[in-house]
Amino acid sequence: MTKQNSGLTRRGLLGAFALTTVAAAPTYANAFGLLRGAGDVRRIKMYSGRTGESIDTIYWVDGKYIPEALDEITYFMRDWRTDTIKRIDPRTVDIVAATHALLDVDESYMLLSGYRSPQTNAMLRRRSRGVAKHSLHMKGEAADLRLQDRTVAQIYRAALSCRAGGVGKYTHSDFVHMDCGPVRTWGA
Repeated sequence: MTKQNSGLTRRGLLGAFALTTVAAAPTYANAFGLLRGAGDVRRIKMYSGRTGESIDTIYWVDGKYIPEALDEITYFMRDWRTDTIKRIDPRTVDIVAATHALLDVDESYMLLSGYRSPQTNAMLRRRSRGVAKHSLHMKGEAADLRLQDRTVAQIYRAALSCRAGGVGKYTHSDFVHMDCGPVRTWGA
């Protein structure tokens, strides 16, 4: 009996899996330590009520980001108002994924805002004093999220426990802001 090589490697198979699921080195030890229990696989699940799109993808396997999966996440988190794209910082994705793991839910996040073009940020600033002039959304380093099965306070506490980046609680608007900027909090 001869052994045939199918040409598929584990990495290739996982990469192909990541490419079909649309819908760096660690930099924040606390957030990433929470993800290690997942067998060194990191996954993100989100949907957008604005575009009707969803994403459920593995973006990290065996200590490495999957570039194609990060590209899918970047496209998903684009500024839907202007249809412009900016690379989403993987550290933000890691904070979002670590927070989701802590919340122990299968539900996808609802993405309210990922990348924002300067035009969109300026328009939102004119409508609300809660929008920062130099928002990290414009750098692809922030996400505003909600879950139906968890309160804003629960999501906020989980994100805080990662001790990585900024976490803002917007109770009246029903979302939590997470970013990979300096560690800070607001809305507590």
